[in-house]
Amino acid sequence: MYSKLLVCSLFHIVFLSQTFHVLSATEKCNPNDKKALLQIKQSLNNPYQLASWDPNTDCCDWYVVQCDPNTNRIIELNLFSANISGQIPVAIGDLPFLETLIFRKLTNLTGQIPQAIAKLSNLKLLRLSYTNLSGSIPNFLSQLQKLTFLDLSYNDLTGSIPISLSQLHNLDALHLDHNQLTGNIPESLGKFTGKSPDLYLSDNRLTGPVPTSLGALNFTVLDLSRNLLQGDISFLFGANKTIQIVDFSRNTFEFDLTNVVFPESLTSLDLNHNRITGRLPEGLTKLNLQYLNVSYNRLCGQIPTGGQLQSFDGSSYAHNKCLCGAPLPPCN
Repeated sequence: MYSKLLVCSLFHIVFLSQTFHVLSATEKCNPNDKKALLQIKQSLNNPYQLASWDPNTDCCDWYVVQCDPNTNRIIELNLFSANISGQIPVAIGDLPFLETLIFRKLTNLTGQIPQAIAKLSNLKLLRLSYTNLSGSIPNFLSQLQKLTFLDLSYNDLTGSIPISLSQLHNLDALHLDHNQLTGNIPESLGKFTGKSPDLYLSDNRLTGPVPTSLGALNFTVLDLSRNLLQGDISFLFGANKTIQIVDFSRNTFEFDLTNVVFPESLTSLDLNHNRITGRLPEGLTKLNLQYLNVSYNRLCGQIPTGGQLQSFDGSSYAHNKCLCGAPLPPCN
């Protein structure tokens, strides 16, 4: 009887050993990446959204992560609309091949952007948005030279815009909107080399004039709306520009619109709630505008006839000093 039990026990041990060896041999996930992910899970208090992160399974099969099919290293972590509390774990920095990092719509995510993110030299997309992150925008983000997309919108970030962000030479889009940023727009944001990134700075507390350096760039999208900016921004337009979408609404910009030349590429123009004077230029009739709002300014004269200008309702032109003509009442 004893020998039979011994044989069965030995067989069981051998079976488990072989099974473990097979699992280890077939697991694609890098053990260092797996260790980092498990630390991240623990730091976030083991949320339900990471229930698939079982140490006994292959981490390349886990939810919200992605492995590179060639190297089997973790290249993406995408946490979206999850019930997660706490701060961004420092173990994030131990995923050296990470190319995409998204923490989005995590309203209980707090604290500052950790220094550990600076270690992610392969990062191309960083989206930390719709959270309760606070503190300033760190200068170390400029070290992420492969970044093509940086989104820090809809947070509680304070302080000024770092001048170092212009060192991100591969950037296609920069979203800093819907925060509590203060101070001037830095002159350096007009010194991006290569492609001019789409720039979103709306819904902050930015003050002062827009730096003239921005006039040297060819933006596709430029949103400076809902700040405390002032002065003349007509230099941002011009026949040779390629800008398509402009939103300068709800500031205190003050300039004469009469002789401003708009590029043919422009499809959306929002200038509402400023102190803009003069007349609407005839050049607006040559544009294929899909959206226009010049309401709540100090414009005068007849709305030019032609193009898309009469396709917008009166609210697009309302509350100006003496603007008239269709779709507003006729001029006297």
